[in-house]
Amino acid sequence: MATRISTFAFDGVDAREVDVQVQIVSGLPSFSIVGLGDKAVAESRERVRAAFAGIGLALPGKRIVVNLAPADQPKEGSHYDLPIALALMMAIGVLPEDAFDRFAAVGELSLSGMIAPITGALPAAVAANALDLGLICPVANGPEAAWAGEMDILAPPSLIALVNHVKGRGILSPPVPGPLEPGPPVPELRDVRGQEMAKRALEIAAAGSHNLLMVGPPGSGKSMLAARLAGLLPPLSSQELLEVSMIHSLAGLLEKGKLTRTRPFRSPHHGASMAALVGGGHKAKPGEASLAHRGVLFLDEFPEFTPQVLDSLRQPLETGSISVARANAHITYPARFQLIGAMNPCRCGSGGNDGYACRRGPRCASDYQARISGPLLDRMDLQIDVPAVTAADLALPPSVEGTEAVAKRVAQAREIQFSRADEAGGLTNAEIPSGSLDHVAAPDEPGRQLLLKAAQSMQLTARGYHRVLRTARTIADLEGATAVRRMHIAESLGLRRRNGLASDTAHQPNRVTIS
Repeated sequence: MATRISTFAFDGVDAREVDVQVQIVSGLPSFSIVGLGDKAVAESRERVRAAFAGIGLALPGKRIVVNLAPADQPKEGSHYDLPIALALMMAIGVLPEDAFDRFAAVGELSLSGMIAPITGALPAAVAANALDLGLICPVANGPEAAWAGEMDILAPPSLIALVNHVKGRGILSPPVPGPLEPGPPVPELRDVRGQEMAKRALEIAAAGSHNLLMVGPPGSGKSMLAARLAGLLPPLSSQELLEVSMIHSLAGLLEKGKLTRTRPFRSPHHGASMAALVGGGHKAKPGEASLAHRGVLFLDEFPEFTPQVLDSLRQPLETGSISVARANAHITYPARFQLIGAMNPCRCGSGGNDGYACRRGPRCASDYQARISGPLLDRMDLQIDVPAVTAADLALPPSVEGTEAVAKRVAQAREIQFSRADEAGGLTNAEIPSGSLDHVAAPDEPGRQLLLKAAQSMQLTARGYHRVLRTARTIADLEGATAVRRMHIAESLGLRRRNGLASDTAHQPNRVTIS
């Protein structure tokens, strides 16, 4: 007769139930684990054997078979140690066979019998709760798992502590959810002198979750502006908080179960690989794009990223998810992020700067810009110039409006968008499906005429046309206007069209060129 306990295999942010079955039969002493496990699962034999020795137990001199069902589903990670050990303890009579009928277990064992923390405790707890099961997890993961809701959670520090709990010799207290922290302090928007148009674009981008590309010479304040975007965004809703925290749990970024309603702000270095940016690698971990889910992905020195890496963002920008294809599995992670890019007009940085001339001439700018594909640029709702800051700008007093005032307008605009989410089919204007734009963002007749003329003169693609409408809808929401008017279309077009186009690329219809 086999003993069993439930555990989970992680498929992206989803945790799929795995049945851990242990059977002890007569035969030569052996310890086998079957069920398509990876190297870490195979090594569970030695960790379980040593952990048993650490608490004074010996494995029987018989044939031990551990089956991880379903057998055709890949299993990865060290969190199978604890369920294997518990099923084995029930098989040898240390614990009753029905001790954990209504529990699932995850955890890694140390050689002394202590239970080490793992990644993915929150998704495992959510999955266990959905199955009406309790969860046994390491004590370090208890505060994290407690966020999953009303359920039974046991968070023992060691195997012997769990045995004592089952036998009534030392009852474990249920863990409490970790603290909800306010997040790191955000820089103040008043610190940016001048750049009023860029601040306006930043406000529009925050209000509608629009993608933004800032182009300007070194020192013009592009990175300063991007860093202040986090302070303009509204806090995560309860559903968004759970989505984001589950991804961060899988990446091992939840310290002591601490959650925050501050939206993620990820800023990877331009040397990041494709696996680092969109996910993948040996265990297909979430990448920066998924870690920025419901937040901001800021790519400074935009053209310095490998072109193939940048183009890998095109699909998640449209679908809001990333599928990592492997030989034996397809893993999907959420990736609904807001892309913010910052770049110099050319490699030397002097192009387009008043009073300076690029040392290599126009080709410096065109070659540098060619590193960004037209389809990716077409997905940037706002594309603005950030001119150099002059001494006169630095001498100006700080702006009257700071982060708090702008964030209040952004929150009001977001509330308007949420109120029509059912009819629009999305939460923010950037997520409105194209089929709903005629109803949600239809401009008045003067605005429609302006947009048609601009679409021809600017050679807008269908995607560009729709993105202009979405941005105009956000501008109208910031004003509290119910209808999209000509002035909203005009401002949206002005934030997308760029002047001084490079002569050798200006004729390309699918590009918004930069110089």
